[in-house]
Amino acid sequence: MCWQVRDIYDAGDYLVLVTTDRQSAFDRILASIPFKGQVLNETSLWWFERTKHITSNAVVSAPDKNVTIARKCSVFPVEFVARGFVTGSTDTSLWTVYNKGVRNYCGNILPDGMVKNQKLPEHILTPTTKAADHDVPVTPDEIIERELMTRADYVEASEKALCLFEYGQQVALEHGLILVDTKYEFGKANDGSIMLIDEVHTPDSSRYWIANSYLERFQNGLEPENIDKEFLRLWFKSHCNPYEDEVLPDAPEDLVCELAWRYIFLYETITKSKFEVPLTEEPIHDRISGNVASALSSLK
Repeated sequence: MCWQVRDIYDAGDYLVLVTTDRQSAFDRILASIPFKGQVLNETSLWWFERTKHITSNAVVSAPDKNVTIARKCSVFPVEFVARGFVTGSTDTSLWTVYNKGVRNYCGNILPDGMVKNQKLPEHILTPTTKAADHDVPVTPDEIIERELMTRADYVEASEKALCLFEYGQQVALEHGLILVDTKYEFGKANDGSIMLIDEVHTPDSSRYWIANSYLERFQNGLEPENIDKEFLRLWFKSHCNPYEDEVLPDAPEDLVCELAWRYIFLYETITKSKFEVPLTEEPIHDRISGNVASALSSLK
């Protein structure tokens, strides 16, 4: 699909996932963000390694800073969106639908009187599925009725998603951040086990706020300090109709640089490690091709 940020290659029993610097939102590409692909790939790998106590995952190896080799599986056509706050700016975000008066969203009953960026009484899941070129919210009953998943698979995957979200929030808070919401994808392995796939707790799939300033800013009616792509979404929404306009304006260079910095800041804050900029002058395509070829040959 044209808005995906990963290039996926079939390698027999495996998939080669190359994470690019493309920045997507509103189901389309908005810009290219320096080092974004490396940040996403390495952030995901950090979380995949640390969530094995909750669920297995599809990762086999990471032969390059931008690449993950994964086991093939049967992918469920459902994204599990876990939410802890009423917020967001896209058509499927919780604040957008709540502000329109919706109080039963994806099977979740929402209380009256909530305001933007308020913490929910409890964590919820708002699943989506793909329809042509956009995400469509679905209820658990619809998922089962439409045979997108069996009831047993849905129950297991949803339990894993909520456990992952609770753990992610705990780790984020220990590092001075709030994991506001995120999405998970799962697949079924040949042995019938359900695995976590795609990405986990990245600034692309998640919303993060700075923890120590959240409450004061919320009480004063200010937007939380965020280190995800929300500010870029808001810029496009204020300068065009990103869902309908055929041609979008170019993202300002200062916003692109700011987002690159925020992504690197998130990686370093979460992992407590220094982001390493590749020092090689070798063209990135050649570097990736060589590293992937070597890794695949060792798997045969």
